[in-house]
Amino acid sequence: MILSVCILALALAADAFAVSLSQGVVTRERPHATALMLGGAFGLAQGIMPLVGWSAGLVMTAAIAAFDHWIAFGVLAFLGVKLIHEGLKGEGEAAAKRVTGWGILVLALATSIDAAGAGLAFSAMDVNPFFAAAVIAVITAFSCAGGVYLGRAVGTKLGSTAELAGGAALIAIGVKILLDHGAFTGV
Repeated sequence: MILSVCILALALAADAFAVSLSQGVVTRERPHATALMLGGAFGLAQGIMPLVGWSAGLVMTAAIAAFDHWIAFGVLAFLGVKLIHEGLKGEGEAAAKRVTGWGILVLALATSIDAAGAGLAFSAMDVNPFFAAAVIAVITAFSCAGGVYLGRAVGTKLGSTAELAGGAALIAIGVKILLDHGAFTGV
């Protein structure tokens, strides 16, 4: 299950990583501060939002227990297709100027909305939500900080590739949840 959580974290971090790459390209001064700010803001937002989604799922647990794995698959497949679509369109590279202050907060929240949806899948994944949220936060923080430095070195070319890979990973995790719950037995 740890591998699934790490793959989920990497997939959820794809949007934030793409933004960090673009910020690395336009950051000329204080790259260390930019990497720290983006890593911290995006990591914190990506760590909190799955807990929000998980909490909402707890309220509905009894009502959806018989088909929670299908809901988890649907949410992850939707998020995966969305990431793939954004990767093909190149939307992850939209930030063309250096963002600071409230702009960072807005970007962190905007890129972590998917993580709230993924938090709904925690019960179907049979994972400790606090552990999963911490893993997501740490992986996002490090990938975003690294994205700033990588963006300074190679530009935004990797942003779309990261989103495509992240989308495919989310869909694969959704399929794995269905398989683990025996959704296809008797089909």
